[in-house]
Amino acid sequence: MSAFDWRSESAYDSVYGAETMDIAWEWLRRDGEYQEAYKGLTGAQRSSEVSDDFRQQWGLSFRS
Repeated sequence: MSAFDWRSESAYDSVYGAETMDIAWEWLRRDGEYQEAYKGLTGAQRSSEVSDDFRQQWGLSFRS
């Protein structure tokens, strides 16, 4: 079991400096459906650009 105490305010100190995209990424990477979809990618797809469909499905495309 992790020593992380989710009830402790000090455990979240790094969140105060986080930007919206940082929090969105932390949320997405914990999503079980996203994890399964990512596991379904081939090794080559993981190490290079993923498809536009994958990025759009998971909101991984941002305006510049």
